[in-house]
Amino acid sequence: MRIFGLFILIITLALPAHAKGGFRFASIDGGKIALDDWRGQPVLVANTASLCAFTPQYEDLQALYDRYKDRGLVVLAVASDDFGQELDSNSEVKNFCDANFDLDFPMTEITHVRGPRAHPFYKWLASEHGFTPAWNFNKVLLNADGEVVGTWGSMAKPTSRAITREIEPLLPR
Repeated sequence: MRIFGLFILIITLALPAHAKGGFRFASIDGGKIALDDWRGQPVLVANTASLCAFTPQYEDLQALYDRYKDRGLVVLAVASDDFGQELDSNSEVKNFCDANFDLDFPMTEITHVRGPRAHPFYKWLASEHGFTPAWNFNKVLLNADGEVVGTWGSMAKPTSRAITREIEPLLPR
């Protein structure tokens, strides 16, 4: 029995962090958002900010979500002030997004996406995949197993063919 337990421990330690219980974010609506809740579904994660020139991409994120949500796509907006372009509080961010974009996909509280205080998900992206957001509205696509399929910078619109051609094969027909 001891050998079996040791074997399980070794296997568990060898798994990537996201496979060992997943990453959790604080939801802007209260409670937690667990990436593992979407295991089996592709997830597009975008770091966002309310006062950025790319903020209109919220419309594209919502359009993408509307287009593919019935086939399983999840869009997650990670509000961040790491580039100094987010509102001062979570309630201001939520009110801004509700009033201007009527978003219905999940969104996190204001979260660090780079540097020593970065959320563990973003630390994992940096260390395991060499990806750190260079600005707001950088996007990361995870497949149904939580593995990174693609990353894009701010200039890539969420509805662009570069992104949708990576999403479509991940969705059931």
